[in-house]
Amino acid sequence: MSSPLANRLSQYQTKGIACRPIASGRLVRVVGLTLEAIGCRAPVGSLCIVETLNGDLEAEVVGFSGEILFLMPSEQLLGVMPGAKVTPVLHDNGLPVGPELLGRVIDGVGNPLDGLGDIFTEKRASFTSPAINPLLRKPIKEPLDVGIKAINGLLSVGKGQRIGLFAGSGVGKSVTLGMMTRGTTAQVVVVGLIGERGREVKEFIDEILGEEGRKRAVVIAAPADTSPLMRLKGCQTALTIAEYFRDQGLDVLLLMDSLTRFAQAQREIALSVGEPPATKGYPPSVFAKLPALVERAGNGSGDQGSITAFFTVLTEGDDLQDPIADASRAILDGHIVLSREMADAGHYPAIDVERSVSRVMPAIVDDEHMLMSKAVRQILSICRKNQDLVSIGAYKPGTDPTIDQAFSFKPKLDAYLQQEMKESVPYAMCVNMLRSTLSG
Repeated sequence: MSSPLANRLSQYQTKGIACRPIASGRLVRVVGLTLEAIGCRAPVGSLCIVETLNGDLEAEVVGFSGEILFLMPSEQLLGVMPGAKVTPVLHDNGLPVGPELLGRVIDGVGNPLDGLGDIFTEKRASFTSPAINPLLRKPIKEPLDVGIKAINGLLSVGKGQRIGLFAGSGVGKSVTLGMMTRGTTAQVVVVGLIGERGREVKEFIDEILGEEGRKRAVVIAAPADTSPLMRLKGCQTALTIAEYFRDQGLDVLLLMDSLTRFAQAQREIALSVGEPPATKGYPPSVFAKLPALVERAGNGSGDQGSITAFFTVLTEGDDLQDPIADASRAILDGHIVLSREMADAGHYPAIDVERSVSRVMPAIVDDEHMLMSKAVRQILSICRKNQDLVSIGAYKPGTDPTIDQAFSFKPKLDAYLQQEMKESVPYAMCVNMLRSTLSG
């Protein structure tokens, strides 16, 4: 047994992971980010240790063709040589799950990033889980407070709902997620920062999440400079941790930023092993994995709690017809659209109420609340359709009472829909403020 391999196995055993190496093979080719090995046999999803000039390198089996295994490394490819020894390792790894994760920042496979020491838990869970019988899921009947007036009042979210946050780059997705972490009544918050800029990770933790919000949160960080495998695992890790706390009977708020990076990571892996592209460069496996990931969130059964999930979707060029945006909209229980035009005008959070919808809102709010929401949408729609006429002076006040009334309400609605980043408004207060705004 080689020294690097022995060291790696010793690390696993220290963490309580049972593992054993099996017959080794050798590396024959490197294509892009993919390693090809022969002379060894291992199932898809298993771990392999590759010897390099810089020590050992972890890789995962992502496919095979005949006797060739396709490996995707979890780290950067440095010091890899032709004919390098490849040793598959059978192990009962999984992910450490437990209350010890609260307040911690981990990478895509559960290793700590915060310098607070190793994480030891009594239980480990698989990165994937069997699908829940849809007939056993509890129905969504109760709203979840997220502390944002525009969402609580006009796009009410239910416990167990999966909803998308659609926006282009730089429109305020991360800030909106941070407002939810501080304002929500959920007992546990799981944040997945997947494929984003590394600078934003510390900024989100220190400035947006804050010390108080971090106490009940678990942050999974797999920035853009990590391997596609680590980004893919990061999303699965976030769902696994959320499922653990849901199974303990707790209400969990899952914030995943972003679902687009998950799709792009799967695209990189699939194309590397030879899967043909289908829609705008995305292979079919991407559209198979998206619903499999999203469906893991939601209400549990029996005494289990709920996972209310917000998945951010990056719309390239603000195009809501992007393949990933279109596929996500079809499998989620609603979508919230952030408008670049509103952000440019200094309107934050830049939630475009007209283009957004919560599909479970009629089931979780009373008739009065639903009527107020519809009234706001009608007022905003009338103002948008007639804004140009009013701006150029082509419309004379008094011509149409409906238009006059709509524009008289518009300033008050704009004030209601705007909110400071560190301001949190409880659900009941949001509804009362909406009622007061419309009563005039």
